[in-house]
Amino acid sequence: MKKKIVVLNGPNLNLLGVRQPHIYGHDTLADIEARLRARAATHGLDLDFRQSNSEGELVTWIQEVRESCAGIIINPAAYTHTSVAILDALLTCEAPIIELHLSNPHTREEFRHRSFVSAAAKGVVCGFGAYGYELAFEGLAKLVKTAAKK
Repeated sequence: MKKKIVVLNGPNLNLLGVRQPHIYGHDTLADIEARLRARAATHGLDLDFRQSNSEGELVTWIQEVRESCAGIIINPAAYTHTSVAILDALLTCEAPIIELHLSNPHTREEFRHRSFVSAAAKGVVCGFGAYGYELAFEGLAKLVKTAAKK
């Protein structure tokens, strides 16, 4: 069984905790990573947690893990609404993909209502702040365990 969950974070998420905390909360990306590492350990899964402000780097990482991981959680941030390249890379993955957003993009500006990434996602978690990462992880862990039983 593939046992690695990959969490990819897009642009500006390195500024969590200080960037618009009224929208994105006060937790840092390091806080979120620590909580996911604890959850991964309870499920017997490995965690690969990354952040980049570069679209090309995110595409390269998706290509790197597309055949070796058990699943991907991706918070593409602003690339959600603009990146066909990230969508195309995700469509090459055999593992399930969960799209994640801290805020609910459907309650925000009109341009945020369209997600290219959703076309590749098994599920979408949005609007729960930093806790959304834990919800996404639990959902993906269940998908991974169910697939392993087949």
